[in-house]
Order: sequence, then structure tokens, then C-alpha cells
Amino acid sequence: MTAAVTGTSTKSSPDVDHARRRRMAQSYILIWIGVGIDETNRDCQDTLAQLRTVVNSVHFFTQSDDAVDFLTDSEEIKAFLVIENTLGQQIIPLIHDIPQLDIVYILCDNQSQNEPWATRWKKIKGLHTNSKTISEALQLSVKQCNQDPIALSFVKVTETTSTANLDQLAPTFMYTQVFKEILLEIEHTEQSVKEFTAYCRQNNCGTPNNIDRFEKEYAPQSAIWWYTSQSFIYSELNYALRVMEVGSIIKMGFFICDLHRQIEQLYRQQLSDYHENSFIVYRGQGLSKVNFEKLLETEGGLMSFNNFLSTSTNKDVSFTFADSISTITNMVGILFVISIDSRISSAPFASIKKFSSFEAEEEILFSMHTVFRIGIIKQMADNSQLYEVELQLTADDDKQLRVLTNQIAKEAAGNTGWQRLGNLLLKIGHSDKAEELYNLLLEQTFDESEKALYYHQLGYVKTDQRDQKMAIWYYEKALDICEKILPSNHVTLATSYNNVGAVYDHLGEYSKALSYHEKALHIYEKIHPPNYPSLASSYNNIGLVYDNMREYSKALLYYEKALDTYEKTLPSNHPDLATSYNNIGSVYMNTAEYTKTLPYYEKALDIYEKTLPSNHPSLATSYSNIGSVYMSMGEYSKTLPYYEKALDIFQKCLPPNHPSLAASYNNIGFVYKNMGDNVIALSYYEKALGINEKILPSNHPDLVNYYNNIGLVYDNMREYSKTLLYYEKALNIYEKTLLPNHPNLAISYNSIGSLYMNMGEWSKALPYYEKALDIYEKILPAHHPTLATCYNNIGAAYDYIGNYLKALPYLEKALNIFQKCYPPNHPSLAASYSNIGTVYKAKKEYSKALSYYEKAHDIYEKTLPANHLSLAIFFNNIGAVYVTMKEYSKAFPYYEKALEIRQKVLHSNDPDLAESYKDSAGLYYYMGEYSKALSYFELARDIWQSSLPPNHTELKNMEESIDIVKKKL
Repeated sequence: MTAAVTGTSTKSSPDVDHARRRRMAQSYILIWIGVGIDETNRDCQDTLAQLRTVVNSVHFFTQSDDAVDFLTDSEEIKAFLVIENTLGQQIIPLIHDIPQLDIVYILCDNQSQNEPWATRWKKIKGLHTNSKTISEALQLSVKQCNQDPIALSFVKVTETTSTANLDQLAPTFMYTQVFKEILLEIEHTEQSVKEFTAYCRQNNCGTPNNIDRFEKEYAPQSAIWWYTSQSFIYSELNYALRVMEVGSIIKMGFFICDLHRQIEQLYRQQLSDYHENSFIVYRGQGLSKVNFEKLLETEGGLMSFNNFLSTSTNKDVSFTFADSISTITNMVGILFVISIDSRISSAPFASIKKFSSFEAEEEILFSMHTVFRIGIIKQMADNSQLYEVELQLTADDDKQLRVLTNQIAKEAAGNTGWQRLGNLLLKIGHSDKAEELYNLLLEQTFDESEKALYYHQLGYVKTDQRDQKMAIWYYEKALDICEKILPSNHVTLATSYNNVGAVYDHLGEYSKALSYHEKALHIYEKIHPPNYPSLASSYNNIGLVYDNMREYSKALLYYEKALDTYEKTLPSNHPDLATSYNNIGSVYMNTAEYTKTLPYYEKALDIYEKTLPSNHPSLATSYSNIGSVYMSMGEYSKTLPYYEKALDIFQKCLPPNHPSLAASYNNIGFVYKNMGDNVIALSYYEKALGINEKILPSNHPDLVNYYNNIGLVYDNMREYSKTLLYYEKALNIYEKTLLPNHPNLAISYNSIGSLYMNMGEWSKALPYYEKALDIYEKILPAHHPTLATCYNNIGAAYDYIGNYLKALPYLEKALNIFQKCYPPNHPSLAASYSNIGTVYKAKKEYSKALSYYEKAHDIYEKTLPANHLSLAIFFNNIGAVYVTMKEYSKAFPYYEKALEIRQKVLHSNDPDLAESYKDSAGLYYYMGEYSKALSYFELARDIWQSSLPPNHTELKNMEESIDIVKKKL
């Protein structure tokens, strides 16, 4: 049996607020307006006491205006109103449509005389001659109000016919099933009742008198009576199960257990009364329009009531409930007609007439989480807001329910009930609920191994929430305990080391990450045979760190070790093999060996297509990977279909604010940006940013990527002030959240430096480039390619400033590094040759410039598609050399090639295309072909007019050039 969750609460972390979020269950108030009310009167006090057994909050008013003001000022409540007849006729027309007002009872001397005017107002539900009948009517109304918001889950026929994950099933369906199993395992004590009532007093659940009474009088055999009485128990339990408030459910665990067992006991006692016959019960309730649509879509599928379910053998009582709901805006009244085969034992039920506080209702109560098959749904009595729905209790051997139950059991594996629930919550992405659960369990345990487990799981939660600093805190707490209580080669220690290493990897502290992953590997190598899968996982982890450090040869070595192990131990279609193929593909992607990348990504995709349903997120990730390869190769027409396939899957299987959707929008925006369609690119980037701003705190590091991308689009559009705004937002987040030497800070400095370069403010660019270099020199090995990129940037800045003596050493340092760490045909080498060529061109050493440009050309021809944009830049550079040398006929074919590529690849309004037109126009001008020069200048101007602000300097310069050419004609 699982241990009871009891004990003294202690706060386990100085940095985490464990205070439970408190809310009231459904809030009701009763307002009584009467001219003769005297609260000191004994009769009035008796009436008040009677009403407070039904509604906690009762307010008497002798002045109508005061009552109306009180009603309109009360928010997020349901208000019941009792009013004397003479006042009612004056006030009801003024307050009837106030949303908070739910039901009105009229107190009068003569019912028949007042009926004509009262029937005109739909919220008036009765005329009464005394407070006793009002109290009885109020009890029924409160019960109905509590009944309507009961948690429902719908499972379509198609949702469990494959091996799909549970991501798309209603979470409450899974929660309540697992919760029920757990709570029935736990041994509860008398102390559980005291803990619950203390919790109620602390959180203002119910009146003090009702809580005291429950504490004194409650016994397990009275659970049904307390559940059906108008105490606070029903509304608290109903609310907690509807919103899955873990703390409240755990505190009420003893009651859920007692209520289930009492129903189960009565079911066994009453079974012989049914003589193995089928019978019908009814339930009237309201459904929101949203839930009603789900019901219609699920006809033939399964429906579960995720609470204890109250039904009646009296159809008229249930119909009255449903009919009254049908008059409420945005609600649909439902009469459930439920067929019960008494031989089915899948869910216990019992007649509780003798045990209920509502004996007249002929109530049949089902235990928690009863599942039905949905039959015919039909409209009743020409009322579009009133429907009859046939339900059938699912059989013990119902195939769909069995598949669903088995799936949940598989996903929610664990040694104890609490572990099963926590694992399920994490598996289906509800980390906030998992965090609430683990904090509660941590407060209750004194067992060191349990503490280690809960700290570990909280570390996992924080990793999922992308709070890496708190993840480290929890993981290290778990590790500290494990190192004290476990032998040095225990497998749990290896798991802890890997988890800590993974977080340090995310934080960019790669040396620490490697240290922890290597400790884990050392343990696995001692306790497992050479080809054990855990060794492969460790190789992958170490490979990932080297990958992030951009030490790709080491990353590849470890990834290949992992793949070798998996290929020897796993079936050919195992998902871990797909992960390995993806990892190796990513290394080749990062080293720009795209022809090697594709086969690995395609192998991964092949496995996913064979083993996963068509809308699985891993398929979408695989499509994205292949799209990224084509993207890097400049084959945008091939890129988009893969990115769009990924987006289509994510839109179908994920909620609208999921981070993977944002990543997908981001990818498509990136394609359009590179195709030169900045407007469409911006729209996708803004969608991506919009999602992340909703789900992340304002200083979250993941926002930076989206700010940078939007900034880059504005950079392309030459809207530099907007670019700077987004880049500075990104830098501000990094400076607040990252360590001073984090590599992402260097990326941000580089971005701002590049912006100032584009703005022609080269002296402002230099300090940012130097800050980036300072970080990289501290954290990277001396021949790291990222250092080479930094040297290139600084060299380019000095080149533009005109300080060629300083420019060349930086550019040559960059080239030296690239030559050592990349294969001879790597594109970065080509870029480096091109940069050095540009400096020699500026120094008017044209033969040296052409020599370097030709080296670059040789690499580009071997590695890039014929229409790659890098080739266009290169052709422009060579053309510019020949223009400077005044060898215009030699310049002409290069400018023409550059223009041809850009015309094929870029959007017709791309500013880079305008640059090509401008260069060609200048060449024609120097060659004396003024009409052609004018034509190309005008093409450039037209593009800039549509893509740049009207006062932009490029436009001004272009108009001046056009005027000069016109004078030559």
C-alpha cells in the first residue's frame, strides 16, 4: 500500500514560493430584500441560520438601492434573490438582466394573485409564502448550479484506435482515472479529517460552523449524506476535480475514498434487487456551447463524468433541471437518458435514497470517473437549446475503453501511485500540475530517498519550464542526497549527473556539462556491458555538448559511438535510432556538408513515418530538419513544402500557443526573409513572437531569437532604428539573465555590430565586435571557428574605416583558423578568401584581390548550387574589382551573373536586387551607355520606393544619379 500523505509541512527551498493558489469554489450569495427585516429578531435569526446551511453568504437589506448597489458591485459570483412581492414588481425590471443575478424567489401572501406578473420574468423561479419552502427551493437550485460545471471528457472513436500518444486526449480524463486509483491505494487515518478541516479554515472553505460540525460528526459511513447535503463538501470536491487542484484533491482523498467504498458496498448489497435487468436513469444539466459542440462531435465515442455522478430514476425531476437551463444564454439544457446494465461492474453505482439528504429525488449515485458510450442526440420540443442524449454504461470488455486504459497505465508508469500521477502529468505536458504535486509530496516526506526523487522531478519540471537556474538548484539537491545515501557506482547517480550536465549545457557552461556527463558515462561503463543502451545515451549527451561548443569532430565521434551501440541492440525502426541519425545529420549540417546531412535526416524521417501516426510532432520535427538542409543550400522552393508540412502537423496536434508552433512560424519566416519577401517574413516572425510573449516571462532568453529575427528583417528593409530597437531588447534580456561570458551575449553584440556596419557607422560597430571577441577568447579554444568569424567581423570594420593595416591581420587570423578546422572546400573558407580579396581591392592591389576571389570562386563552384546567393555576392565582388581597374568589359559578365541569380532567387522588391541593378547601371554609365544606365537606375529606384522609407538616403542618392544620367542623354 502507498503511504498516506500526512505530516508536518516544511518549506524545502528558500527560492520557491510554495504557497498554494487559493480560490473559492463556486461562490454563491443570497440577497434578501424586505421592509420589515430585523436581524435582532429570533425568527429572523432562525431563518438566517437555516439559509446559511445552504449558502455561506446571506445578506439582508431593507433599502432596495443598497441591495442593487451590492449586487452590481459583486463580481464572479452567482446571486440568488429573495424579495417581497410589492418591492419585486418595482425592482425586477431594473435588475433582471444583471449577469450576476441567477435566480429570483418572490415572497408573497397569495401565489395565484402574483403569478401573472411573475411569469413574465424568466429568472423568477417560484412564489413562496414562507421561508421554509424558499430554503428547500434554494437547496435544489444550489445543487443544480453545482451540478452543471462538473468536469466532462470526450474521447472520439478514432482517438484510441492507433498507438498514438495521449497528448490529444482530454487531460481530466487521465487525471481523474489515475487520481482515483491512487487515492484508493492510500491508507487514511482520523488525522486526515483534521488536516482537511484545518485546510478549509485556512482557505475560507465553508462557514466556521459547517467546518466544525463536519470535523465533529463525520464518519466514513456518512460520506453519502455529507456529499448530498448542502454543506461545503460537494462544491469543494466538484471544483477541485473540475480544475484539477492537486492540493485540494489530496486533502479530500479520505472523503473520495470513503464515498467510493460506501457506493461500492451499497452496489454489492443492491445487486440482487436488479435481477440482472437493465434500467434507465436520468440526469438534467447544462452544457456550455463549447462542450455541447464537443458532445456532438463525439457521437458514438466515449464520455466520462470526472466526478461522482448524481442521476435520478425520476425523469420529470431531471427534465425540469434541463428545461430551466435551456433559458440561459450560451447554455444548452441536456436531458441524459442513461441505460444501465446491472451486470456491468466497470463502475459501481447505488440507490442512495435512504442515505441522502434529498430522499425525495430517488437518486442513483455513480462513483467517480464513470465512462459512457454516447448514443443518439436529438433536439427536444422545438427548443434549439434543449436536447436529449442517450448514454450507455460502458461494458467491462469495451475495446476502446480497454485500449485507452492500457495506454494511460503505460504512460503513467511508476512504483507508487504518486509517481504514476507525476509521470503522467509530465508526459502530457502539464508541468505546472506536476510541480504542485511534487512540492506537496516533498513537504510531507521525511524519507531521504523520496526527497531525492521529488527534487529530481522538480528539476525536470523546471527544465520543461525553461527555468534552468532553478532546475540546477533542484537537481543538485537531489544529487547531494544521492551521493550520501547511494554507492558511488549506483545507476541513479549516473542519471543525476546526466541531468545536471544537460542543464549546464543549456546554460552554456560547457566544461561543467562535460564533467557531469563524463561522470555518468564512467558509472555506466562500470556497471553495464559494452553495448548497453544507457551507454549510447551517455555518448549522445557528450556529443551534444561538443556540438554546442562547435567542436564538431568530437561531437561526431560520440554520436557515431551512440549510433553503433543502438544499431547493435535496437530494432531497425526504433525511435532512438532516429534520434541518433538526426544528431549525426545536425553535425554535418553545422559543418555545411549538406550532401552528407540529407541521408541521415531522411533515415530518421523513414523511421518516424513507419512507426508514428501521421500527425505526430516528431514527424514535424523531421520535416523541419530536412527543410533546414534545403534552406542552407539555398533551395527555397524545396524548403517551403517541408516547413509547411511541419506547420500543418503542429497546427493539428498542438495547442495554439505551443512553442513548437512558434518555431515552425519562425522557420517559414526565415525562408521568406532569404527569398527577399520581408513583409511575409515579418508576419511569420511576429506570429512566432506573439506565441512566445504569451507563454514566457518578459525577460526569458528564448524571446531573444525572435527579437533578433524581426530585427534582421527590419535590417533588410533598411529600417535601422526598428532593427536597433529589437536587437537592444534581445541584448537587454541576455545581460539580465546570462552569465557575463555566455556565448549568446557575444551573438547579441555581434548582431548590433553588424547593424552599425550596415548603417555605415563603422566606428560604432567595432566596440560591439570587440566585446563579442573578448567573450569568445575566454570560453573557446584558440582555433575555434567562431573566433574566426569574430576576427572576420573586426577585420571588415577596419576595412570600411580604411585602416587596411589593421584589417588584414584580423582577416588572415580568421583564414588561418578556418584552414585548420574545416575541410578545404568549406564555404567559410570561400568567404574568408573573399574578404581578404576585398581589402586588397581597396588597397588597389588588384592582382592579389583577384587571386583571392578566384580561390573563393573555386570553392563556391564545387559546394553551392548554381543559383546560391553567396555566388551572387562573389560575382559582384569580382565585377567591382574590374570596374575599379576600368576593365568594364571584364566586369560586365560578373555583374550580369550576379543579377541573374538574384532575379531567379529573390523577390522582385528585394533591396539586394536593387543593389544589383544599381551596380549594373553604374557599369553602363562608365561604358557610356546612358539609356541602359538610366533604365537600371530606375529599376533600382522603383524597388527602393516600395521597400524603404520615403526619406531614406539610398532613395535620395538614386534620384541624384538619375538626374546626372538624364543630363547625359
